[in-house]
Amino acid sequence: MTTVHRQRAWADINLAALTSNLQRVRDLNHSASITAVIKSNGYGHGVAEVAHTLARPQSPVARFAVATMDEAIQLNALGLGKPVLLMQGFADLEQLRYLIEARIEFVIHADHQLALLKQVLRKQDVVGPLTVWLKLDTGMHRLGLTEAVFRQAVADLSSRRQVSDIVLMSHFASADAPDDAIASRQTGDQLERFRSVCGGLEAGAGQRLSRSLAASSGILAWPESHFDHLRPGIMLYGGSPLVDRNGPALGLQPVMTLRARLIAVKQVAAGGSIGYGATYTCDQPTRLGVVSIGYGDGYPRTAVNGTPVLVATPEGYRRTQLIGRVSMDMITIDLNGFDNTEVGDEVVLWGEGLAADEVARFAGTISYELFCQVTRRIPYHYLPAPAQ
Repeated sequence: MTTVHRQRAWADINLAALTSNLQRVRDLNHSASITAVIKSNGYGHGVAEVAHTLARPQSPVARFAVATMDEAIQLNALGLGKPVLLMQGFADLEQLRYLIEARIEFVIHADHQLALLKQVLRKQDVVGPLTVWLKLDTGMHRLGLTEAVFRQAVADLSSRRQVSDIVLMSHFASADAPDDAIASRQTGDQLERFRSVCGGLEAGAGQRLSRSLAASSGILAWPESHFDHLRPGIMLYGGSPLVDRNGPALGLQPVMTLRARLIAVKQVAAGGSIGYGATYTCDQPTRLGVVSIGYGDGYPRTAVNGTPVLVATPEGYRRTQLIGRVSMDMITIDLNGFDNTEVGDEVVLWGEGLAADEVARFAGTISYELFCQVTRRIPYHYLPAPAQ
């Protein structure tokens, strides 16, 4: 690469780490079906590359899940040979008919969706077999059917010849905080309600009704919630779903490493202030580094003074910190003690050696958002997974 095209900032996407994190899911449960959640462009990692990697031969992934209709259409068009699940379901009759014809699975979480599905099935022109996911509201109160509607839906759909499989599902609200007494109690209540409502439905339906409750936090912290289908999301990408825990501490490897370069190194006298708003004042003579990344690239503007970064040195990567406010195209870092650091040297914003979860806490957010908000200005370099 010539210096004309030298990249000021980029992201390395380590697909070997992705497969390692998938194996971590399998190690935690050897038998449950795995539905890999790759919504929002594979949590910002590139949905096509992520999907192709997770769909390789011998992969334990049974199906993929996305959030929106457009995501489902895009993913289905890749022809990966695995079912696609649309978690937000359909908005109207036209979308429902498209999903049925395209053999895309869908979640029913609202009364109007259930009514539309019954309307289509009554016309007897739908060719099965269909797999329908029914979502029960167990206490999160975002999406999901009431218990009465849920029970009736199971009874109604079980009698339809076009419906071959029904998956009973719900979603935890606070499973990310297993050490918090209130959150843990809520999670336990949701788990018990799910068990209670689902219990006996299978016998009444006269067919196999599988269950799905655990997303990443449930997989890691609530093994009793695993049931038949696991729905790993953030953990596939090396991020932690648990409050105050970093991915590496959970046996996860970072998939995305966000990198940039020093574009200026300068000396600032004691008492000098740094950046917009003068939010940082040097209490001693300070060697300052200017790094070619900012909120225009997806680095969080909310990152505060003290947010960690890693700087490449002849001895390896060393940790330092952000000083001054994040700009659109630049951040400024403390280089005191980095006497050999020069313009052009590499800086790691998160990823290998620096958990995105830690950076996210300094920015008042979560690693999910860091990954998803990386902008199109950042080129991705995909590091291949080893051949199987």
